[in-house]
Amino acid sequence: MNPSANGWIKKLITELSEKESFLQLSLNTFYKALKVSGFIYGSNVSIVNNCIEDNEYTDEELCKINLFLGFYFIHYQSKSKINIIDSIIAFYDAIDSYKASFFDGILGEKKSASLVENMINKRVHIDDNILTKNFNYFITNALLFVDILAYQEFLKSNTISEHYLEELEASIETIVLIAFDIKKDKSKYDESLIKLFESSLRYQNKSTLTYEEVIKSIETELAKYYIIDIACMAFWTDRIIDTEEQKTLNTLGTDLKLNPIIVEQSINDIDIFYKLNKDKVALLSSRNMIQSFYDNSSKMVIKLIKRNSKRLLNELKESKELMVLLTKSTTRNLTEEEQKKVQDQLLDIMKSIPSLAIFILPGGAILLPLFVKFIPKLLPSAFDENRIED
Repeated sequence: MNPSANGWIKKLITELSEKESFLQLSLNTFYKALKVSGFIYGSNVSIVNNCIEDNEYTDEELCKINLFLGFYFIHYQSKSKINIIDSIIAFYDAIDSYKASFFDGILGEKKSASLVENMINKRVHIDDNILTKNFNYFITNALLFVDILAYQEFLKSNTISEHYLEELEASIETIVLIAFDIKKDKSKYDESLIKLFESSLRYQNKSTLTYEEVIKSIETELAKYYIIDIACMAFWTDRIIDTEEQKTLNTLGTDLKLNPIIVEQSINDIDIFYKLNKDKVALLSSRNMIQSFYDNSSKMVIKLIKRNSKRLLNELKESKELMVLLTKSTTRNLTEEEQKKVQDQLLDIMKSIPSLAIFILPGGAILLPLFVKFIPKLLPSAFDENRIED
């Protein structure tokens, strides 16, 4: 099977049909297998549960296989009468926020395994010329499990609300912010990331989720496991989870009504995974994970702005209010209300430029403040009287 060539999904389904034991796993065991494979951590190093032979696949190929295996398992558990191919297509088609741009040009294709392959390829691979591997691992692919959680919700009624997706993303961001805030020893990059997350919440103002709202909104078993692991990842950026951080994780587990063993296992899992795979995971080769994420994210955003500068500038000129706010951002910090307006209007623009589709994906909002930071350099000098050319 070659996940980089057409026809790999049909081949995979055929191989899976000969190994029914994979589908008999409990949800807990299945999720544990996702972690061991690295899928939950955004660094795929093996195939989930080793349910098919690993033929030295690339990290991107492993990620594609594991994402489909996640869909396959959840679909089987739901006992859906709709076949897996049509079901996945219907799921992605239902996510209106992505349909306008991210899957632009392929959703009109005939429903087939080939179409699902194109969707998964876009969802995982995105654009190797734009995304650095560190960013790809740490954010985009680490949030791919959101797709599986949303698919689980979708299968209940074959529909999914935008509110569910917004609340799920906001819950993840809230927990990450809390984790970063609790860390005792923060580097300048930790502080930068905290500000980045805070100003990236798309649903800030009245819609910002409190800790109590997050606890109330996370209802499914898989979502609870994932929230715990997301918190572990945030705490582990300095490669250790100290006593106070463990207490916070235990409180989170208790509030989510999870067995304390689950939380203890999550802490052990992340430590074991990164120690076992330190030579395989590109992010760990860097001296500082947070510095690596922040620096690579900045480089990626600059590339995106440069590559789309003409079209982006035309779109910006047509949005007078956005231009005014961006101009103000060069001389002062924007208010929360102004930040929200900038984010909303920028997202509308990004929907019309396929290359900027990453900002529409779960977690993509994290990069919006960086985007706003570098956009003024794109504007004519008349908009920034204090600019000093590099």
